[in-house]
Amino acid sequence: MRYKFYSLILILVVSASVKAQEKWGLLKCVEYAMTNNISVKQTDLQARIAELQLKQSKLGQIPNLNFSANGGFNNGRNQDPTTFSLITQSYLSSGMQLQSSADIFNWFSKRNTIAANEWELQAAKANTDKLKNDIALTVANAYLQILLAMEQEKIAAVQLQQSQAQLSNTRKLVDAGALPELNAAELEAQVARDSSTLISAKGMVQQNILTIKAYMALDAATPFEIDTPPVDKIPVDKIADLQPEAVYASAIANMPQQKFNDFKIKAATKTSAAARGNLYPTLSAFGSLSSSYIAAKTPTYDRIFSTYVPTGFKTDVGGILYDVYSPTYTQGAKNGYSRTDAFGNQLNKNFRQSIGLSLSVPIFNGYNSRTAYERSRINIRSLQLQKDLDNQSLKQNIYQAYNAAMVALQKFNAGKKAMETAERTYGFAQKRYDVGLMSTFELITNQNNVFRARLENALNQFDYVFKMKVLEFYKGQGLKL
Repeated sequence: MRYKFYSLILILVVSASVKAQEKWGLLKCVEYAMTNNISVKQTDLQARIAELQLKQSKLGQIPNLNFSANGGFNNGRNQDPTTFSLITQSYLSSGMQLQSSADIFNWFSKRNTIAANEWELQAAKANTDKLKNDIALTVANAYLQILLAMEQEKIAAVQLQQSQAQLSNTRKLVDAGALPELNAAELEAQVARDSSTLISAKGMVQQNILTIKAYMALDAATPFEIDTPPVDKIPVDKIADLQPEAVYASAIANMPQQKFNDFKIKAATKTSAAARGNLYPTLSAFGSLSSSYIAAKTPTYDRIFSTYVPTGFKTDVGGILYDVYSPTYTQGAKNGYSRTDAFGNQLNKNFRQSIGLSLSVPIFNGYNSRTAYERSRINIRSLQLQKDLDNQSLKQNIYQAYNAAMVALQKFNAGKKAMETAERTYGFAQKRYDVGLMSTFELITNQNNVFRARLENALNQFDYVFKMKVLEFYKGQGLKL
């Protein structure tokens, strides 16, 4: 049992170690950044809000239904309208009402609002895609910068090894008396410079790793080992397939920014139509059911006969007209309280129904509706101008990117030949130095030339790859990772 427990622990430890040592490729870095980048999360939330607004506008077509109820206690003096006497009365009251209303015709304002919200949702999604594209390009650039820094570190390490080997061989010759001490001193200085260059290169690798972690929203303390494919293995389109006009045509149809502009214009057009509908009358239907209840506590009093008073009427008795008198009473002592009808009986007796049509005609509301409509038309024009501006900038950027890629390709080809030439020259110099036909200074100069040529070639190669990735990016079809 104990053996199984320890075996399980070992498996978990090994699994955790393997996971911790998993390398980060470019695709993995980009996907992680798209999922965890805070800005991407914010735009995604905005898209969800737009989705809720669309849902709410659709539900606005359904007739509304509301139920209300109230209850209260009243106490105080009131004047009897017949006797003009003051009475103190207290009672409980309650009421209930069920109301419903529905728009019959509103000049398609609601339909246009729904359509506007649908396009706003598409615009929000396009904005999210745009930010994801930007993040992908930024992360790809940071990834290439790490590869470049690591390549520069390798070149610096080779340079240091070469200088150390030269120093070792020269030190032997100096000790044997074949070369002066100055040769060894010059190489020692070169080893020190190469060591400093290597330290700087290592520091640049770590700095670039911290940069890509920031873009990915990855904690700076998280272990991070990058996958290092050969730069020539990174997929890149042929420059012949990335002509500016073809890239621009693809970008217009596929770039999220251009889609965003189109969706915003369509949304604004529908919003303007909805605002125009508010300038015209609207017709709606309404209905309600209601009832009420009062539990009144009204005192009752004895009636005491007072006298008879003439009513002004006559009555015929045996041919003789007599005046008609009516008895009058005065209020006596209180003998109790009046009874309130039962709750259910009152609700039944007070039950009311209503149904009808309502026509609302906007006559004057401070010119608000007209101003809102005019503002919506101006907004459409503003969005159209923004679209034209973005398209102009896009075309300019594509041509600049194509030119930059062409220059980078030419620099890479020229730098590659320069590096090969420098390496051959250094080989010849090494042979001449070994037989004493070249000074240490000349050997170091040739060695440094090779070092600079290798660094320049690496920089040109990575610069070319990135410039091509920018052109791929402008096609709006995603980066080849």
